[in-house]
Amino acid sequence: MKIYFGIEQLKSRLKEPALTIGNFDGVHLGHQALFRKVVELASERDAHSVALTFDPHPLKVLRPDNPPKLISTFEQKIEQIERAGIDVLICLPFTRELAATTATDFVEHILVETLGIRDLVIGYDYALGKGREGNIEFLRKKGEALGFRTHVVDAVVVDGMIVSSTNVRKLVSQGEMRRVARLLGRYYQIRGIVQKGMQRGGPVVGFPTANLTINSEDLCPKPGVYVVQAIYDTNCYGGVMNIGVNPTFGDQELRAEVHIFDFSKDIYGHPLKVNLIQRVRDEKRFSGPDELRAQIAQDVEKAKLILAQEEGLETACEHS
Repeated sequence: MKIYFGIEQLKSRLKEPALTIGNFDGVHLGHQALFRKVVELASERDAHSVALTFDPHPLKVLRPDNPPKLISTFEQKIEQIERAGIDVLICLPFTRELAATTATDFVEHILVETLGIRDLVIGYDYALGKGREGNIEFLRKKGEALGFRTHVVDAVVVDGMIVSSTNVRKLVSQGEMRRVARLLGRYYQIRGIVQKGMQRGGPVVGFPTANLTINSEDLCPKPGVYVVQAIYDTNCYGGVMNIGVNPTFGDQELRAEVHIFDFSKDIYGHPLKVNLIQRVRDEKRFSGPDELRAQIAQDVEKAKLILAQEEGLETACEHS
């Protein structure tokens, strides 16, 4: 997949592209339906399949005091869009100037004159341009006048819930990782660089952990203990992860502490990916290290049973 950061990076005209536009936060099943339609239309006439997105997320510019917690990093978004089979990803820097662009100008100057689209694929609730004036009816009329077809993809519904980034965020905050996975089509994943912790996991408690700092901008799952899959250097391991502040020791900083099964490497300063499979209990305060150690031992046994019954773990690692 070719990636262009800004229209000006395009050195040659795309081949009669089929294109979809969106923020694509999380690249959930609804987004994947858009990409499938784009790829299908492009393949019919040997054209380019194109996704147009924005960075940063528009609401970070329009609502800087209350931006959304993002489901995926930009790196993850790129990975998932490429996996969907898109040929070209165009990322427009989102600014207040771009936000002030009218729907007419955006369609005529960017989509048609610059990109030369032949097919535009949008979701059932999509609108573009200043004041969201570029709704479905507007885009269909513009397409008829300017020579492109507008295709509307219906909502994807899973377990009675419309698949949307808003609903994914809601479920993540509730710790409903099984339901999150059904909306994403994969496990929810957090990533980070392994940090030095308080050095209590192994020496004091008996269960060494890899520690990941959770930033205030991150979409943090509900505090508690999770069954996870840790991916390090392309290898996958089962594990348990506590998200919280470790009240037994009176800590205050929110972090993720991962105990990785059958793993003894020194990975401080190295990247780690963690797939969250299932939440198993709340975080709680224990009387001391002995009681905490006994509970973690129970958590580990429960996690191993869950992992042994989990289907698709190997595939999940390959796609992480």
